[in-house]
Amino acid sequence: MDSSVVNLKDITVLYCEDEDDLRNVTGEVIKQFTKEVHLAQNGKIGFETFLKYQDDIDLIVTDVNMPELNGLEMARKIKEINPNIPIIVATAFSNSSYLLEAIELGIDKYVLKPIDIKKLFSVMKQSLLYHELQDLYRDNLTHLGNRNALIKELKQTLPSIIALIDIDDFSILNELYGEDNGDKLLVQFKSILQEFFPRPGYDLYRVGADKFVVNVKNSDMTQDELRLECIDFIHKLDQSGISFDNGSNINIGITIGVAKSSNHRTFENAQRVLNMAKKKFIQVMQYDETIHDTQKNFEENFSWVKKLKDGLFDGHFKAFFQPIVKSDTQSIYKYEALIRYIEDSGEVIPPYKFLPIAKKAKLSSRILKLMLNECIDFIKLKHTTVAVNISFDDIRNKETLEYIVKLLEEHQDISEFLHFELLETEEIEDFELVRKFIDMVHKYGCKVGVDDFGAGYSNFNMLEALKVDFVKIDGSLIKSVDTDINQEIIVDTIASYAKRTGVETVAEFVSKESIYEKIKSLGITYAQGWHFGKAVSIDEIA
Repeated sequence: MDSSVVNLKDITVLYCEDEDDLRNVTGEVIKQFTKEVHLAQNGKIGFETFLKYQDDIDLIVTDVNMPELNGLEMARKIKEINPNIPIIVATAFSNSSYLLEAIELGIDKYVLKPIDIKKLFSVMKQSLLYHELQDLYRDNLTHLGNRNALIKELKQTLPSIIALIDIDDFSILNELYGEDNGDKLLVQFKSILQEFFPRPGYDLYRVGADKFVVNVKNSDMTQDELRLECIDFIHKLDQSGISFDNGSNINIGITIGVAKSSNHRTFENAQRVLNMAKKKFIQVMQYDETIHDTQKNFEENFSWVKKLKDGLFDGHFKAFFQPIVKSDTQSIYKYEALIRYIEDSGEVIPPYKFLPIAKKAKLSSRILKLMLNECIDFIKLKHTTVAVNISFDDIRNKETLEYIVKLLEEHQDISEFLHFELLETEEIEDFELVRKFIDMVHKYGCKVGVDDFGAGYSNFNMLEALKVDFVKIDGSLIKSVDTDINQEIIVDTIASYAKRTGVETVAEFVSKESIYEKIKSLGITYAQGWHFGKAVSIDEIA
């Protein structure tokens, strides 16, 4: 099953227009390229239609001037119910007051009448992608919460207990019965889950093509109790099977991993035990820390912790610097400071080898302090701007925060040349704390940006909430932006939003000329990557 929202054939549209001929003609064209279209001749009927089919409607196209309830008034009422639904306004007026009101409502796209159908379809695709990046927590097929929603919920609930359910050989079922029937199977499976694990005692999520999660609201339940419930569910599923509209019935197999945790690793633990259950052909298995954590290489971890602690004092840690250039001129605008570990042999070890261990060993704040001092030395020597990475854990560490303030106070004459890049923004638990940090460093002239934007759980709401100065567009989007039209649309959406809100953009992973030309044409402010230079030591920079 292809869940990409770019495919308009998968979406249902609500189209509101008071002119009968225009509504019928345009509606008929939209119907040919989408799954379904609901038509409404005014805002009042449009809102009533939305209330009736809100679980199915994926996007709304509406005229502005309509009787009963105009398009923007209807949009306001709909946004109160579902703030994430994409809404496109069509208007014959270029009146700025309409556009300002539309922006305030969260409507990011509009088309002028008479409507150019090709332009409308392009805007529909861009708007869907834009809202996917913003805050999609719902699976479009089953209307359950998705993986993003589950992770968000688990971060807010401790302890937590879940059952991760995998439909065995789902890809084979898709090939055997067809993808349409595969989708129907998933919807029917969801209904059986809802009947057996009803609200309010349980929350259900679809976290993959063939994976579902039962999140138990009663955290006092034991793993063994949930395991027994899962065994009962398997018996029920074996008896009922999956029914289709044509009267046929099939039986499916499932594997379940049960896990409970008092930290934020419940989902990770469930995945680990599910994988083992599948290997051992056990239908239901519960997590046991003494068994399932034996795969970790403790000796290597101990070795690295010692090396990290020693390296903080004996000079094994060094900052390397990679240039970030202006896209229009390719002149160097600033550098990013990147940590490296230098072995006695001279071998340079990249951060992915040791930073996860440093974080778990509570050494990351000490590494940040070292990096900040190297950045200050770099600014003094090279008279140029440098950016350093900082995580939410660093910001909420009182000692680290006090160290940053002291450093900026002592170097107020050059503090404006120090920038901060926020890492792992999906882990931010207190936006107010981060806003206070940004306000604090802004007083010293420092700029703050978001790293790896556009990947994972990145959303535009966060940029607005934090008032950052720049966003670094994730390399996973940039590395194929010159060949993948979908990636180009996403990058263009990010760049357009950033430009509209006065936020600068940086494209990382620019590795060749064709990527550089593409990001320059999309209006990206700055570029970073091997095409302009690798990260090198301070001595290698002219």
